Amino acid sequence: MSDPLAEVVTLLQPGARFSKVVNGAGSWGVRRSEIGQPFYCVILEGSCRLAVVGQKPIALEEGDFVLIPAAYDFTMSSLKRVTSKDFDTAPVQLSAGEFRVGIQSGPPDVRLLVGHFAFGSPDAALLVSLLPQLVYIRAQKRLATLVQLVIDESRAQRPARDVVLARLLEIMMIEALRSTAGAAAPPGLLRGLADERLALAIRRMHESPTQPWTVAQLAKEAALSRSAFFERFSRAVGVAPIEYLLAWRMAMARQLLRRNECSVAEVAQRVGYSSGSTFSVAFTRHVGMSPTRYAQEQMRSANAAMDVV
Repeated sequence: MSDPLAEVVTLLQPGARFSKVVNGAGSWGVRRSEIGQPFYCVILEGSCRLAVVGQKPIALEEGDFVLIPAAYDFTMSSLKRVTSKDFDTAPVQLSAGEFRVGIQSGPPDVRLLVGHFAFGSPDAALLVSLLPQLVYIRAQKRLATLVQLVIDESRAQRPARDVVLARLLEIMMIEALRSTAGAAAPPGLLRGLADERLALAIRRMHESPTQPWTVAQLAKEAALSRSAFFERFSRAVGVAPIEYLLAWRMAMARQLLRRNECSVAEVAQRVGYSSGSTFSVAFTRHVGMSPTRYAQEQMRSANAAMDVV
């Protein structure tokens, strides 16, 4: 059976970027606005506050895990009252990979592991749009263990380091995302998969993307009426059923075009279009350039990267 969540994470191609331990004491605050940078945080000791634009502030406690698949404006601060001056003070580096914020003397009130990882796929924005804006998990030891393994591996120089890191990060993302799945999850793929009826339709779209699906056919897979299915899917996933199917087909098409292993007509066939021209129109409208041009640009980028190496 198809596993849509695993397929999305695999296409994202998560890779190690950096991580660091931050100690905080007294009143302190850190503001970040790295748009598109996947951010994660694990509270190792103590507590602090996370405020993401558009979300209610969260008091984070020891063992909590946060993942922002496409980080936008957010702040982390002490639970004590902070002022704008507290946000203007840069963290002080104590040692390699460890920093201090707030009062520089005495034991810390909080220790947290923060980091970014990169998505290797040019489709990251498209795929991330299928995921929740914020994943917040309380006291999940499995995730903390996985993050620690990522840190250890990223700082060591063992054989096959990059391969191991890629696998660990994929597992970490899947574990984090599936841990937040459920009816209470924000609109997105996870919430859709938590609904048994909708999950049947989503899996069928992933299993057979070449099928000329209609809303009525997908509703039948979910054993719902057409109107009930459309409304339920749109509310849970955040997009209409055919819009989701289009996003998935375009993600697969871009991956096939990057590989440069088949013609545009073959790509069209493999993602559910009856003709290359119909596919080209849909791809151009969705991506902003023709399939041929997209494949050429991807090849140029790959060649340029090889020249740098």
